[in-house]
Amino acid sequence: MDYRHLGRTGLRVSPLCLGTMNFGPQTSEEDSYAVMDAAHDAGLNFFDTADVYGWKTGEGVTEQIIGRWFARGGHRREKTVIATKLYGGMGDWPNETFLSALAIRRKCEASLRRLQTDHIDLYQMHHIDRDAPWDELWEAFDILKTQGKILYVGSSNFPGWGIAQANEQAARRRSVGLVSEQSYYNLMQRTVELEVIPACEAYGLGLIPWSPLNGGLLGGILRKQKEGRSADTRVQKMLDENRPAIEAWEQFCDKRGEDPAVVGLAWLLHQKAVTAPIIGPRTSEQLASSLSALDITLDEAALATLDEIFPGPGGAAPEAYAW
Repeated sequence: MDYRHLGRTGLRVSPLCLGTMNFGPQTSEEDSYAVMDAAHDAGLNFFDTADVYGWKTGEGVTEQIIGRWFARGGHRREKTVIATKLYGGMGDWPNETFLSALAIRRKCEASLRRLQTDHIDLYQMHHIDRDAPWDELWEAFDILKTQGKILYVGSSNFPGWGIAQANEQAARRRSVGLVSEQSYYNLMQRTVELEVIPACEAYGLGLIPWSPLNGGLLGGILRKQKEGRSADTRVQKMLDENRPAIEAWEQFCDKRGEDPAVVGLAWLLHQKAVTAPIIGPRTSEQLASSLSALDITLDEAALATLDEIFPGPGGAAPEAYAW
């Protein structure tokens, strides 16, 4: 396994991150254990979750599943770089949602209990909170670091200016600041190339793309529909709006003799700002398929062809839209 540094840190993580959002709602607990064990067997050490996953308000279902898996022993916790997230609603009272010093403290303690661990390796803000001042947030995170309850802080779904603001404020406090950003990024959704990726590169954040196959649109959807499988309304609408590009995409993959889902992951692995795309397998078989992306090489000609099919915003701002 070719481990990568998470941004500017010395922390080494696998080039694919195991996303756990399906654990509980779609994947049974025992099957979730099997997927996590298979991930370790393959060398994956980077797992991502969130307090809201499981979608039962306040229960943290997915974190609990991971915690019980850790409790099985076998150095499962020691082998895992565990990342979780906070921001979403964990109850109906005012400070059970969003970010504040109080929410950060309480949410961290609750995640630690559910995960059955004494610390969180990467604690990520699931969204930017425009009403929470950075001096309050960094003080809260720094206290958790001093207490040994978290090691690194990351962001998710932040704009470029938010990353800059967060890390400038952290620098004034002599804090490490953000070390990673988790963004919606794939061949079809490339808006982050305008300002988020340049901000990550400037401040040394590792980029962790979520939805690398854009909800399945890049996973061979046309082939699957020919086999009789149907897409939900949202995905079908996106397919109808992007059918020519999807057709060209699947033809490109067919000529290479490769699975579109695997090539979609491989493209992200070729983007220099990316540390590890998040994969969300529901089964061990899906995990094994995703791992084959690590063996795919896309040369300059292939990358250029993909840029023609999915052109993106035209590069970084402001050159993408100004002289």
